[in-house]
Amino acid sequence: MIPRPHYPRQYLVAPLRPDGFRPHHFHGVDEPNGIAVPDHPVRAAAQVTRRVLPRYAEALNAVRRNALHQPEPPHRPAAPEVTESLTLIWYPDGVVGAPSASVPALARTVLYGCYFQYSPHEAAFVLPASYSTEARALLLQSAVRQLTAQGIGVNFRHAAPIPAVPPRTAAPALGAPPGARQPAARR
Repeated sequence: MIPRPHYPRQYLVAPLRPDGFRPHHFHGVDEPNGIAVPDHPVRAAAQVTRRVLPRYAEALNAVRRNALHQPEPPHRPAAPEVTESLTLIWYPDGVVGAPSASVPALARTVLYGCYFQYSPHEAAFVLPASYSTEARALLLQSAVRQLTAQGIGVNFRHAAPIPAVPPRTAAPALGAPPGARQPAARR
């Protein structure tokens, strides 16, 4: 209970969180609100009894039930053990693929089912860039879900950019010192 700011003859009354409970016990519980009461003790007690205490008792019972049924916080289950792994590579031209030598035998059926194609001249399983971005995202999501369900881990990487070849410069004329300018060719 505290004095209400800017209202000299009123107080704010609000229930406090009870001790001995963990934060996950309050999840999903409608917590009671505070109220403003007059500075008259009998009227204030009547309003608190009628408006605050029933909601507080209901919330406290819900918290106690949560503590009884779930003493420890819920935990996400651990990921299944990975027996094999597959690395999918995004190439600069928009193709997603994996070199065929690195694709586990169990993963090949899944990749075919998700519209990956075996490209013999690239020696890789590829998902062509001809599919729309949304279709490729859905196919990749489906492939990853199916592969992880089989215990095959999936990694994604970008292909290393191809280094730019520096332009070749003309070789200086024989006998000319290294920084000398070459005469312009005559027509």
